[in-house]
Amino acid sequence: MKIDRADFEQAVYDVVRSIPKGRATSYGAIAEAIGFPNHSRLVGKVMNGCNATDEHIPAHRVVNSQGRLVGRDSFSSSERMRELLESEGLRVSDNRIRNWKQEVFWNPTEELKIL
Repeated sequence: MKIDRADFEQAVYDVVRSIPKGRATSYGAIAEAIGFPNHSRLVGKVMNGCNATDEHIPAHRVVNSQGRLVGRDSFSSSERMRELLESEGLRVSDNRIRNWKQEVFWNPTEELKIL
């Protein structure tokens, strides 16, 4: 299936805007939710290319499948992503969200009833 880049980006941003405060999701979960389960790296590229300081796109809520803050270098400082997550009540240690799978992970496919 051919991917229209603009449509793909818009779908990613729509999901990211839906992530509730105090929760986070992964690149792979977003890719699956928008119908491209094998394109988590492309989701990462979209997130890397977005303006991480844009309040309308809470990019800090998107991490890798283990809860690691791999996108932190896209922010104004390497600590900014952690600061934003902690301001929402999440605990981060060693650049990884604590209680990732038990409490924090937000599954857009289930929460948004997409698939």
